[in-house]
Amino acid sequence: MAVLTGKTAVITGGSSGIGLEIARAFRDEGAKVFITGRRKETLDKAIAELGANVTAVVCDSAVPADLDALYETVREQAGHLDVVVANAGIGIETEFGGVTEEQVDAQFATNVKGTIFTVQKALPLLRSGASIILTGSSAATRPPYGLEIYAATKAAVRNLARGWAHSSRRYGFRVNVLSPGTVPTPGLLDLLPAEAREQTKEMTPLGRLGAPEEIAAAATFLASDASSYVNGSELAVDGGVAQI
Repeated sequence: MAVLTGKTAVITGGSSGIGLEIARAFRDEGAKVFITGRRKETLDKAIAELGANVTAVVCDSAVPADLDALYETVREQAGHLDVVVANAGIGIETEFGGVTEEQVDAQFATNVKGTIFTVQKALPLLRSGASIILTGSSAATRPPYGLEIYAATKAAVRNLARGWAHSSRRYGFRVNVLSPGTVPTPGLLDLLPAEAREQTKEMTPLGRLGAPEEIAAAATFLASDASSYVNGSELAVDGGVAQI
C-alpha cells in the first residue's frame, strides 16, 4: 500500500522545483495534496502536470492572511492535516558589504516569518501523529559567499525545529528539517552561475549535484510512519557536502 494513503498534506512553495517534486511524490504515495505559490500561472502549470488529487492555492507565505485563506480551503475540502511541508523560500545573492535592508527583509519574511506562521496556523487542523517538515539548507552549515543572509535564515529554521520539538507531546506532532544541498532547480539556476554550481559539484563527496526526486524521496520518508520516532532532527540530503 502507498505509504501516505489517507493523509492530507500542505506544501508551500509547491509550484516548481523541489516543492513540485515533493507534491508529485506525495500524490504518488496516496496523499491528498495542497500546494501553494505566489503566481497563479505557475500553479496552473503545476496542476496541469500533477492532475487529480492535488489542489493549488495562491498564497504568499510571508502574508499571514494568505495562510489563513489557505488553511480555510484545507478545512473545507479535507477537514484535517497530517503533513505540513514549510518549503516556500527565497535567496538573494549579494556581495558582502552590499546587502540592502529590502533584501534582508524579503528573505527573513519568507524564510523565517513564513515558516513560523505556516506551522502555527496549521496547528488547529493537525491530526495526532502529524509530521511537520521544514525545508532547510546545507547553506546553514556551510554558508556560501554572497548568500550569508539566506544561510542565516536557514540556520534560524533549523533552530525553530529544535524549539518546536519540545511541543510535540502537547500538540501530537513531530517536526524535522530537510536540508538539501545544491539541486539544479529553476530557482537555483537563477541564483547560482554555472561556475559556482561546478565548484559545488567538485566539493561534494559524491561528485555530483542532487536531483529534486532525491529530496522528494527523503521528504516522503519524513512524512510517512516509517519516521514515527524521528523528531527535532535534521536530515541532510546534500551528498555529504556539509557533513565533512
